[in-house]
Amino acid sequence: MSTLPTPDAGCESQHCITCGDVGDPNTVLAVDGDRGLALCCGPDGARNTVEIALVAPVAAGDVLLVHAGTAIARLDDQAVPS
Repeated sequence: MSTLPTPDAGCESQHCITCGDVGDPNTVLAVDGDRGLALCCGPDGARNTVEIALVAPVAAGDVLLVHAGTAIARLDDQAVPS
């Protein structure tokens, strides 16, 4: 018998349904479209490079949910958690 995922494991969650790790909201500072990367600022102020292929196109100012160095969702239309 298979079971359906709980609401916590769906797209509304900020937890990866595969590994259970947390995604972090990041604000895009600059985009390198040729390489599919964006320079982003995380919630702690740290800057990091993020792969954006899954959510492209993105622009400076967009807010992305980042897990393991990869943007997995856009948070532009949602409240960014603190």
